[in-house]
Amino acid sequence: MKEIYEFGPFQADGVRRVLSRSGGPVSLSNKAFDVLMVLVRERHRVVEKEELLNTVWPDTVVEENNLTVAVSGLRKALGEESGDRRYIVTIPGRGYRFTADVRVVAEDRKGEDSRESVSPPTADRTPGRRRLRPWVAIGVAALIVLAILAYWKFSPPPSPRVVNYTQITNDGADKVGVLTVGSIQPPMVTDGSRLYFNEQQNYANGVIAQVAVTGGATATVPTPFLNVAANGISPNGSDLLVYTWRTNELLTPLWVIPALGGSPRRVGETTQDAAWLADGRIVYGSGHDLWIAQSDGTDSKKLATVGGLPVWPRMSPDGRVLRFTEHEPTSDSSSLWEVSADGSHLHPLLPGWSNHGTECCGNWTPDGKYFVFQSTRGGRTDLWVLRESKGWWHADNQPVQLTAGPLSLALPLPSKDGSKLFALGAKMRGELVRYEPKASQFVPYLGGISALDVAFSKDGNWAAYVTFPEGDLWRSKTDGSEKRQLTFPPMEAHAPRWSPDGKQIAFMGRDPGKVWRIYLASSEGDRAAAPLLVGPESQAAPDWSPEGNFLIFSGLPEELSGDSKATAVHMIDVRSHAGSTVPGSEGLYCPRWSPSGRYISATSSDGSKLMLFDITRQAWSKLIDLQEGCPTWLHDDNYLYFQSFDVSSPAFARVRVPDGKVEHLANIDFRRTIQRDWFWWNGLTPDGSALVLRDESTEEIYALDWRLP
Repeated sequence: MKEIYEFGPFQADGVRRVLSRSGGPVSLSNKAFDVLMVLVRERHRVVEKEELLNTVWPDTVVEENNLTVAVSGLRKALGEESGDRRYIVTIPGRGYRFTADVRVVAEDRKGEDSRESVSPPTADRTPGRRRLRPWVAIGVAALIVLAILAYWKFSPPPSPRVVNYTQITNDGADKVGVLTVGSIQPPMVTDGSRLYFNEQQNYANGVIAQVAVTGGATATVPTPFLNVAANGISPNGSDLLVYTWRTNELLTPLWVIPALGGSPRRVGETTQDAAWLADGRIVYGSGHDLWIAQSDGTDSKKLATVGGLPVWPRMSPDGRVLRFTEHEPTSDSSSLWEVSADGSHLHPLLPGWSNHGTECCGNWTPDGKYFVFQSTRGGRTDLWVLRESKGWWHADNQPVQLTAGPLSLALPLPSKDGSKLFALGAKMRGELVRYEPKASQFVPYLGGISALDVAFSKDGNWAAYVTFPEGDLWRSKTDGSEKRQLTFPPMEAHAPRWSPDGKQIAFMGRDPGKVWRIYLASSEGDRAAAPLLVGPESQAAPDWSPEGNFLIFSGLPEELSGDSKATAVHMIDVRSHAGSTVPGSEGLYCPRWSPSGRYISATSSDGSKLMLFDITRQAWSKLIDLQEGCPTWLHDDNYLYFQSFDVSSPAFARVRVPDGKVEHLANIDFRRTIQRDWFWWNGLTPDGSALVLRDESTEEIYALDWRLP
């Protein structure tokens, strides 16, 4: 027998050594084909690099670069672009894994069918009318049975649906702003009578709040932590599994605290997410690995290794499989995955189902018959449900959309009896405000539009900004007139910066599921924005040199990329595209050129230090310890302006260069909009007034009555 492997539109014939796409041959080198066959045959596990080298080059001593070249050619043949992992996932430091669904087609090697010889029947001499009547009846019965089976097979089953919404909370607190990895949010959990969820207190700090499942006043679970979020709840409902954090931490300490308040106790190592299992054990993600441990963190056993960061782990009620969200940091995308409880059969849950969506945060119904999750498409998030009961008559089971109303709904949690579905409903909106020193208050700016990342041309006559939450780049006069949209969905834009001559705007942009790249847009909007550079690495936070000949940029913070070296500061000649890395800048991000060109400021990847690069001396020095993402220069090299982050009393301030003296400018006693990936944005008007985006979003918890056939 020979094996023919089919995946997506491709077919790989191991005997003929041919890769075809939709029936047509695909050009592929011999070694790249050998690599493909090894990965496809071993698709249920990670294939180590050493194993690939020994298998594909058995009698030859070659370098790892040969394997890298073969995999690169294979990715190109399969049509994978940067950040695209439909077929092959790189496991850092280990090897590769084939992730697409594969069907093995078996046929006889000679191409002949095996058939038994059957002798012709002897002619029946009995009169036909009497002999055929029973067979006609049997045939009719068979047709009826086939019709019934066809109806079962092809008729859609009754769909789950939501029949009513009830608002559970009404406290107006921010329930979206407390983030963990990228855009993945901490969950809600319940003991059956109360809901525990995450809020912001004093417009800054993350706390755990609680409310009765029937609604009412919210209360805070007392803890000694500045920032705390709930991961899970013990099977008996008495304890909460929580994590604490400061600034950009990827791996955070894990604790257990009594649900009614009390002394916390530390559990195991640092994690990025965790959950309690029904048998009292905990499952957690650390880096690229999933682990299962005892409730005190001991006796840890690795369950699986994945290409991205595993978060939101959930075990099925029957204990057979574990589902989780795999977060891809470089593209800030996520997808649902499944692995058996023994660590085998790791695979995507919905391969190819949503090409431009981001799926996340699933939970099982208590009876295990349904799995509900959220999917973000086109800037809004809705709830979907997957029926678990499958049979041969409905093998093509697909998710069913539950919500499509005016609110984005996220963080789905079925009630203990399965009769209700709790979810966070949000309508995102901000108000752009500036600080008025004479009145000692913030007042609307540009009509109070919902926008952030506001940047001004050198002459102060023009503004560029990004709409919230849509992520579209616009420009207008500073009085709000002559508006023009410069980018369009599905692209998302951030961090625009005007060129000194006012003709171009550099910004970071991306399409769904892709990495961030630096783009250049004409300020007149007379041509489409174009990427300045290509490559697999993320590019973020561009800024112009004072004369406009160079751009500096960085990678994403360590929290989002998982690699501190990815956040080095890079410099590129806009005309020749020749590039270089600023010496000693590894682990720094969000570079900003001072107005005179003497300094480059940057923030450490964990957000804790503000660093200054003296271009004349070619040396870095620490200016201050910091709890903020991206400080801003104004008209000279004397001050950098910033917002405080992990403090109990947030404020707008500035630091003097080069002595590091900090001056308080304004208290921020209102909710701020957290910009995805970039924390709280702050800006300056041409006259030096502080700009902040006030959070005007509505974020409350709802109980959804649903019907599950």
